[in-house]
Amino acid sequence: MTKKILYLFILVLIPTQVFSMHIMEGYLPVKWSLVWSLAFVPVFLYGIKNIQKLIRQTPEKRMILAMVVAFAFVLSSLKLPSVTGSSSHATGMGFGTALVGPASMSIVGTIVLLFQVFLLAHGGLTTLGANAFAMAFVGPIMTYVIYKVCQRGGVSLRIALFSAAVLGNLATYVTTSAQLAFAHPDPVSGISGAFIKFISIFGITQIPVAIVEGLITVMVINVLISNDFIKESALFSFGFNRFKTKELAHGTK
Repeated sequence: MTKKILYLFILVLIPTQVFSMHIMEGYLPVKWSLVWSLAFVPVFLYGIKNIQKLIRQTPEKRMILAMVVAFAFVLSSLKLPSVTGSSSHATGMGFGTALVGPASMSIVGTIVLLFQVFLLAHGGLTTLGANAFAMAFVGPIMTYVIYKVCQRGGVSLRIALFSAAVLGNLATYVTTSAQLAFAHPDPVSGISGAFIKFISIFGITQIPVAIVEGLITVMVINVLISNDFIKESALFSFGFNRFKTKELAHGTK
């Protein structure tokens, strides 16, 4: 038992040396680092504005934002080894998107990525823009859209939550694969061939990880609802410039 715990500890704390779901430091050419960083800047600025408005209208949500950051950091820090030295992990973005909306997750995701850079040597500063674009923008947007589609289709809450969290996670790794393919096209098959290579590397472990994240998201949110920490109607209620007050407050009934 002790050996298993030690092995898990080593897997979590030792950084990967080839590919990971987050692109490692120095792996992207300067051009692509700048492209993805610039693409993420407006998303980040909008997220700041969104969070400021969220906190101004309901100050008690500071605690919920802190919980979302902590949940995402812990969940995304647990890495599962994959082939050729890569790793896969959950993102925690689905859970956060359900509670504070996709726009706020651009800030939450960036904070989590910075924690991982400095505390776990996972990802990198030069690749922060690319990683944030994939995890803190594409993932939450996909999660939000999938949930709303399921909701309009009359799908049950649990199935909608599960589907949104799983597909949001997979959208992150698909985006990362595309980023790597653009930066490192295959000499023979080009960008498409490189994309297939990268998505195959991630897919072996990322698909089961995404399923596990979906299950965890459903279980944790069920606990929060059953303990009156949040209302079911408050889930995914924070879209773009849409806020419902007094629905996500701690202890609100």
